[in-house]
Amino acid sequence: MIRKAFVMTVNPKDHAEYQRRHEALWPEMKTELKNHGVLSYSIFLQKETNQLFGYLEIEDEELWAKMADTKINRKWWDYMEDIMETNPDHSPVSVDLKNVFTLDFKDSLL
Repeated sequence: MIRKAFVMTVNPKDHAEYQRRHEALWPEMKTELKNHGVLSYSIFLQKETNQLFGYLEIEDEELWAKMADTKINRKWWDYMEDIMETNPDHSPVSVDLKNVFTLDFKDSLL
């Protein structure tokens, strides 16, 4: 399992809309994420700075990288473009974070 984390920015007036859209995540998007090795995916909002912190666990980096080029992912980017900071291709402006510490007790005998 590979952990990934990143930050993005949502428009100040669109916090509730961002959450609403994710609560109604399209079934085909969920399927595609699973098909691209996503085991877990969470996004957190820091309201004061409009920053989104994304955290996901994936099976494989190469498989995950292919997600960006799927039709449903491109459609999702187009759908979210009006409420986020985005690149010219409508992908979210995203900065990957380096994992500097992990403490995992899932497989521990402690």
